Amino acid sequence: MPAQNDNARTQMIGEINELLADHFALYIKTKNFHWHVTGPRFRDLHLLFDDQAIEVRDQIDAIGERARKLGGNTLTSLGSIAKNTQIADQDNASLSAEDMIAELRDDNQKLVDKLKAMKETAEAAGDNATDGMIDDWTDMAEERVWFLSSLLK
Repeated sequence: MPAQNDNARTQMIGEINELLADHFALYIKTKNFHWHVTGPRFRDLHLLFDDQAIEVRDQIDAIGERARKLGGNTLTSLGSIAKNTQIADQDNASLSAEDMIAELRDDNQKLVDKLKAMKETAEAAGDNATDGMIDDWTDMAEERVWFLSSLLK
């Protein structure tokens, strides 16, 4: 295997771990909002946030296993998640429903942007499996952005 491919594979593993960290952080934030949402749309948003949290959670194992299948290691602790995520903590349990929706929309858009940027690395690594999974994960994140954006119109 050429050194360039090895470098691309190492970069791919790093990007996968960043994506893994983002999914863990987004899962926790989405559950936080699920538990703390209030207001006239409580029931609908409570259920939507839970549905979205479950979808994000269900991607975590597949993302971690991609890093292992490529011969790399995965994140090992809360500290490694915090160090590798672009999703900011949100400890304010009194946010308005609209602020929660907007924050989740923006965080999911960060995932979409990250996933689209990862395509080039997957192609350089000759990693067809990750490339295909990225398409699926992008579609799911784009759907979450669409739903959340539609709530704010």
